[in-house]
Amino acid sequence: MKQPATYIVASKRNGTLYTGVTSDLVKRIWQHREGVADGFTKRYGCKMLVWYQVDGDMHTAIKREKQIKAGSRAKKLALIEEMNPEWRDLWGDIAHP
Repeated sequence: MKQPATYIVASKRNGTLYTGVTSDLVKRIWQHREGVADGFTKRYGCKMLVWYQVDGDMHTAIKREKQIKAGSRAKKLALIEEMNPEWRDLWGDIAHP
């Protein structure tokens, strides 16, 4: 079942960040981890899922993604630290709930 979500992947703790939106979080994070699509996350090694938010619909998810992208890096770091202070890779939490 597809579920809209907003997410942040990182290259490492306090490393390069990428904010995205998807209708299938497990599939999308798998794609980032495997580097199957060329682009920013593959080029900068953003493979760790460090923050995510499941949204009620795609419109809400896109709105949240734009809000996060418009914010400062400090705001993104604070968002991650609030949910995931150890900067764990949350892949296992979503791939094997």
